[in-house]
Amino acid sequence: MNKKELLPLLEELGVHPGKRFGQNFMIDDNLLDFICRRADPKEGDHILEIGPGLGSLTRKLLASGAQVTAIELDKRLAEYLQKSITNPNFKLVVGDACRINLAELFTCEFRIVANLPYSISSPFIADTLQIETPPIDMIFMLQKETGMRLASGPGTKNYGSLSVTVQAVYNVEYLRTVSPQVFFPAPEVESAILKFTRKPDYLPLAEREIFRNLVRMAFSQRRKKMFKQISTIFDPDKITAAMAALNISKDARAEELTVKQFAALAKMLN
Repeated sequence: MNKKELLPLLEELGVHPGKRFGQNFMIDDNLLDFICRRADPKEGDHILEIGPGLGSLTRKLLASGAQVTAIELDKRLAEYLQKSITNPNFKLVVGDACRINLAELFTCEFRIVANLPYSISSPFIADTLQIETPPIDMIFMLQKETGMRLASGPGTKNYGSLSVTVQAVYNVEYLRTVSPQVFFPAPEVESAILKFTRKPDYLPLAEREIFRNLVRMAFSQRRKKMFKQISTIFDPDKITAAMAALNISKDARAEELTVKQFAALAKMLN
């Protein structure tokens, strides 16, 4: 849907995009096609879409034969979607994606494809990591800054606690940078499209909480040696023994450790 088609429809629905819902409508069909190619939906797939808006991406996903469940917060857009999409594989949930229990919504393996509102991207992704069997894969449109943090590796300035906790479950691929001009209204920052593919040996749920606490505390003062920070929640003698066994220096800073090193350290401290 281009801008000339979008504006009269928004006017008819009485929708004035604003920060309340983080609404930025995609007006570039080529970009929608790119997202669908990288998502590669198949017949029978169960796909979750967050913030479907007017359903431009939704319709492309449904055309593959996939079953699409969309969560929309704006009741006016939800009403439009209910009336305009009659595909039996489409299910609409009206509500806040951050307050819906995805594990209850899906009792089978599922995938996520979404142009996430910037304000909920980090908490929503963090919440998906608390599902016992997280989504098989996810493709998100995010604020570029957030995307760079999620995809960064050790020793880089963007590498942080969010990078590590996500990469303990997913391989993260930064697909491309997206200009503000492909949206209406245009956001003030660039966006990015990322793909998350679940690792075969992803960290099990029973180990994720202690792992998350370790990583969060280790990065709480990233310019300082992590030993002192993590000693506030774990036994210092245990930490010393674990770091020695893993050949990690007690002078190490959090940004120097790999995801695998954090996982091994958390396991020994559990």
